[in-house]
Amino acid sequence: GGGGGGGGGGAYWVDSQQKRYVPVKGDHVIGIVTAKTGDVFKLDVGGSEQASLSYLAFEGATKRNRPNVQVGDLIYGQFLVANKDMEPEMVCIDSSGRSSGMGIIGQDGFLFKVSLGLIRKLLAPKCEIIQELSQLYPFELVLGMNGRIWVKAKTVQQTLIIVNILEACEYMTAEQRKQALAKLSGN
Repeated sequence: GGGGGGGGGGAYWVDSQQKRYVPVKGDHVIGIVTAKTGDVFKLDVGGSEQASLSYLAFEGATKRNRPNVQVGDLIYGQFLVANKDMEPEMVCIDSSGRSSGMGIIGQDGFLFKVSLGLIRKLLAPKCEIIQELSQLYPFELVLGMNGRIWVKAKTVQQTLIIVNILEACEYMTAEQRKQALAKLSGN
């Protein structure tokens, strides 16, 4: 007889590989300028809503000396305001008004996305992956807590090699990664 399949239904689990970034005050992220409205830029930061950025939130910016920011530009900045009741607000200066490496990111690099878990790994102090990569050849790297990475090496080919390794290293063991890097450096 009877017996319906004992209730319950869909199991509920927390996805640790969360896809959507949730802004956190103080986080450094890479945003893409989507609009310019008056004195405020709107940025896509990969969250559910856009962040705002005042033109005055740049080092040395004044009413007369505005930063040259265009729609489509990449901005590396940090959240000044981030809570669920308010629109997230970004700045490109620290508490003493200095840029500390924040601001508009160069045009000719390569922007790509990785999981939020991998970004945390790469942002950890003394990250082995970054140290090993930096022995290949010089490159510039900007890591956003929102899972966006901007990289630029001397050539497009070198840039893409870095991109490929960073994307793959999430699924490689340290040993596999060292082998891949050894092949590239020709050792």
